[in-house]
Amino acid sequence: MPTDLCSIEVTPYKIVRHIDWTMRQTDIAIAGAGLAGSTAAAMLTRAGYEVVLIDPHEFYPPDFRCEKLDTSQIEILKKTGLANAVLKAATPDRSLWIARFGRLVEKRDGAQCGIHYADLVNTVRAEVPHAAFTTAKVTSITTSADRQIVSLSNGDEISARLFVLANGLNVGLRHKLGIERKVESETHSVAIGFDIKPVGKAAFDFSALTCYSEQPACRMAYVAFFPIGSTTRANLFVYRDTKDPWLKEFRDAPKQTLLKVMPSLNKLVGPFEVDGLVKIRPIDLYVTEGYRQPGVVLIGDALATSCPAAGTGAGKALMDVERLCNVHIPQWLASPGMGRDKIAAYYDDPVKQAYDAFCTKKAYALKSLSIDTSLPWVAQRWTRFVLHGLRGALRQVYRRLTAKSSHNSFATAPSRRLL
Repeated sequence: MPTDLCSIEVTPYKIVRHIDWTMRQTDIAIAGAGLAGSTAAAMLTRAGYEVVLIDPHEFYPPDFRCEKLDTSQIEILKKTGLANAVLKAATPDRSLWIARFGRLVEKRDGAQCGIHYADLVNTVRAEVPHAAFTTAKVTSITTSADRQIVSLSNGDEISARLFVLANGLNVGLRHKLGIERKVESETHSVAIGFDIKPVGKAAFDFSALTCYSEQPACRMAYVAFFPIGSTTRANLFVYRDTKDPWLKEFRDAPKQTLLKVMPSLNKLVGPFEVDGLVKIRPIDLYVTEGYRQPGVVLIGDALATSCPAAGTGAGKALMDVERLCNVHIPQWLASPGMGRDKIAAYYDDPVKQAYDAFCTKKAYALKSLSIDTSLPWVAQRWTRFVLHGLRGALRQVYRRLTAKSSHNSFATAPSRRLL
């Protein structure tokens, strides 16, 4: 797309006119090539826009973040046009077992897939043209209602119509732009990741298994076991302070510590061992303030976090990107300027706002459901136990009837063929 090499930039202190014929010109510069930034770059380059994706790592390094995509997240991913590539790299579960209060209450068809976060991001990055990727850090940014000047650690400068901040938890650039982070729930939850392997047999009886907390005193939400390749991965979510000695105890003796809070796990899973390192990541829920600025838009964790225990972490990032790239950027670039009013349309997007509210509500509701001992939440826990049990029983009856019907059809098939 044609770009104007002459721009006027407005800062709180001065007006600067840039006329630089050697500066790299682009439609959109994106800082941060995690899930949100890489997805945005892939979508926008496919749509024909000139994009520069900036990240200090040529390949995304191992990182303990999202490791599982559920059906709702996959549906959002499909709207980005990247679902086929991601699903080819992921491992689908064949079935999902659910346990509550230490009892197996439901078995249903699998509809989720497991993938390590680094593999997820690098799969999406592979969909971005190599020429669009720059290995560097953003050192400074001057913004305006026209063009944004981005300075990089390698000495390059980029002039872009729009600057997308997608650098996750990094606060340096946000502070330079006068954007502040406000923590709403410090250490809202703690995510723990590890691999397990069966003892005495080649594989577990289940493909995927989710075990919810057996009692509020455990201060946990659930542990989910699911396949990634040939490995069974475990994601455990608890509600504990980072200084809680229980976390060190878990790191030092994960199997024994887990069985203390979930004594029925041996019966549900069978003999098992924890295989390899335990990774622990605390999650703060925060929002940002002062982000409504001309020329700059924030997506994913750069704007606000969500709780992975609620299963909305990847979904929120993907929803941000889908709305920004499918709806708003095409409208913004169709006319001159990149003022605050244009940027506001993204933050005020009703679909985005509804999903953000859903993520927040679910994060707090799951915590209360897991550890609150007041009567309403106790009733909710037992209600879910009963509902899961009823659904599980109905599925078993349906499977028996279907199997019986199939058997009868097969048994009568030869006589029909003779007629």
